[in-house]
Order: sequence, then C-alpha cells, then structure tokens
Amino acid sequence: MVVEIRRFKVLSFDCYGTLIDWESGILQAVRPVLEAHDVKQTDAQILDLYAQLESEAEGGEFKDYKTILRLVMKGIGEETGFKPTESELNSLTQAIPSWHPFPDTVKALQELKKHFKLAILSNIDDDLIARSLKHLHVHFDWVVTAQQLRSYKPADQNFRELVRRIGLPKSKILHVAQSIYHDIVPAKRSGLATVWVNRRKQVEGFGATPPAYAEPDLEVADLKALAALLHRKGASA
Repeated sequence: MVVEIRRFKVLSFDCYGTLIDWESGILQAVRPVLEAHDVKQTDAQILDLYAQLESEAEGGEFKDYKTILRLVMKGIGEETGFKPTESELNSLTQAIPSWHPFPDTVKALQELKKHFKLAILSNIDDDLIARSLKHLHVHFDWVVTAQQLRSYKPADQNFRELVRRIGLPKSKILHVAQSIYHDIVPAKRSGLATVWVNRRKQVEGFGATPPAYAEPDLEVADLKALAALLHRKGASA
C-alpha cells in the first residue's frame, strides 16, 4: 500500500519494543534470576512466557505497571519451579530506567520531529516513562500512559483517548509500533493508519508480545527506514 507520509501531522508511537529495546532489557533482567535458581530457559522461552504472563496480568481490574511486573516475575517463578525473593520480584521494574533505545531510534526521531508532532501511547507508569524519555533526546508533544488511562492496550479506549488529546482528525495521525497485538490491531480498529516496525523480521515467533495478525498500512524494518521515506520522491512507500 502507498502511504503518503507527509499527509499526516502527528506520529504516535508505542515506546517499549518500538523505540526502546525491551526484549534485550527483559532478558537481561530475568536471566540472572533464573540462573540464581538453576533454571535453564532459552531466550525464546523467556519472552514467550513473559508475553503470556503480562497479558494475563493486565486483564481484569486495573493494576499499575509495577504491580504487573511483580506478577510477571511471580508467574515466571511458579511456571519454572521457584519462589522469587522480594528483590527478584522487583527486578524488571528496577531495570526499566536503564533500558536503551534501539541504535536507529534517536537520530530517526530527531529527523521525524522536524516534520511532525510526536506522541507516545504506552502501557507503563508515568514515573517509568519519564525516566525512559531521557534516553530518547527528543520532545514528545503528548505522552499518554496506561496509568493515566487506567487501561492497557490493546483496549480501544486507549486509542480513542489518544486521538481526543491530540485533537486532530484520525486521518492526520499515523500510529507507529512493533507489536501487532498491542498496537496495530486496535489502532486499525480505531480508524488510524498504522506503520508496523517489524524489528523481529529475522527472528522466529512473536517475542515478548502475544501472537496476533493484522495488515498494517506500511511495514518498515526500523525507524531509520521510516525517516528515510521523507526524502524519497513523493515521500511515500
């Protein structure tokens, strides 16, 4: 599908997995805990289990993301046969502020910022996103979190509120994300054009997100490829 990039006024982004390398961060936080309890799991097994447990924890009555991450660590212990210590339950939360952007993220965001207003819609707490934003070195005009909305993607209401806060027609907003499950499916359902940042193209499986299928309006390998579209004739793909 041809997407005329310049017809949009706002690019909205998922953060973790799209801008920030959360799968590396998850593995770096979880693997030492497993090793301390003599549990052997492949990277794929850890990420698959994370995806399952996080999705389950985000269902039902709203809980802040720090609680979600404690439940994920508790579930990892239950599934693999050990009881995490208090410190181990907090290992994911404590690790998030140190998670780094993908190598292409910062430069691409700075280039995109010259042409668009930028937004983030993230399944996170406000204090955690604030610490992650320091790594991105660009100003976001809107930062919308699950904590603010008391709801987690893929809930449609998160995308409705994003559009309401931006205050522009949906046709002027392009949503950019790595997760088909959390972002592409509900964004399309909400009437937004979508870009799938397929960072796992060379890797089997869905990683730290549950399996899902949808047809995005555009697929790119990374943000560098998205920013490069601005300089192509017609600014389309």
